[in-house]
Amino acid sequence: MIAFIVRRLVGAVALLLVISAVTFLIFFGLPRLAGTSSDTLAARFAGKSPTPETITAIKERFGFDDPLVVQYGHFLHDLVLGGTYDTGTDKIHCAAPCLGYSFRTNQNVTDMLLDRLPITFSLVIGAAVIWLLVGVSIGVLSALKRGSLFDRAAMMVALAGVSLPIYFTGLLSLAFVVHGWGLLPPVNYSSFLSNPFSWAGALILPWVTLAFLYAAMYARLTRAGMLETMSEDYIRTARAKGLPERTVITKHALRASLTPLLTIFGLDFGLLFGGAVLTEKTFSLKGLGSLALDGVIGSDLPVVLGTVLTTAVFVVVANLVVDILYGVVDPRVRFS
Repeated sequence: MIAFIVRRLVGAVALLLVISAVTFLIFFGLPRLAGTSSDTLAARFAGKSPTPETITAIKERFGFDDPLVVQYGHFLHDLVLGGTYDTGTDKIHCAAPCLGYSFRTNQNVTDMLLDRLPITFSLVIGAAVIWLLVGVSIGVLSALKRGSLFDRAAMMVALAGVSLPIYFTGLLSLAFVVHGWGLLPPVNYSSFLSNPFSWAGALILPWVTLAFLYAAMYARLTRAGMLETMSEDYIRTARAKGLPERTVITKHALRASLTPLLTIFGLDFGLLFGGAVLTEKTFSLKGLGSLALDGVIGSDLPVVLGTVLTTAVFVVVANLVVDILYGVVDPRVRFS
């Protein structure tokens, strides 16, 4: 078990190193191949109407004229050990992990990500709890009542949930639930520590809207997995031994059918931590997804690079946890 975890940790670090190199190449190498000069990159950082002297100073300060290998080496050094940035009037130390400074706002990208992370974390955690409980429960009931009215109605709702875009359901719920009927307060993030009830009340609508999409998907996957598992020989053997039906379903059938769900959940959970872009924009939440979109629109390369690497970290960590949980959920899985 320990050896397996160590191997996976080493593999995760190597994978993150490859992702960082590929991402850095895409954002700083491909623009060069497309004809973007170092003067253009420096002009993006300098703002409106920069002077030639300002552009030259910025190129020297950030090493835009250095070879890509040298730039990537500086990027890794700052990421692991931190770095020092010369603003022209002062020198600023950027503590590790340092992802550089925004071209647009001249703010520390790491600080920008940390400021937005609690909003995305709150959104994803609440939605994940809802979609897991609702999706898995409906999927199990649909499999046990295969062909019934409940099964058909649940799968029709699930199909609608998968098909409807989140900005449609989000705007519709805002129009009726908040502004039309006044059942919920306007969506406005507040810290959990300051007031947990206000925190949950303001986020319940984004939770439900985001969970509706994923619960529908998980209900269909759970139903398919349960139907396949219930026909296995060991399920018939468990029933033949006289085990209670609840034990057969929960301890044997459900545990075995959760393995593919864990795989999908690891990917979904990690990707959403990189920012639920549509949900955050629909409900005006200033999370990582909104930050990434603003960075793309504004060609703010350090911000986009930082959000991509943050997403990669969450995806890799989530899948590492999922790999470990395989052996806990499914007794057929053994670590080797």
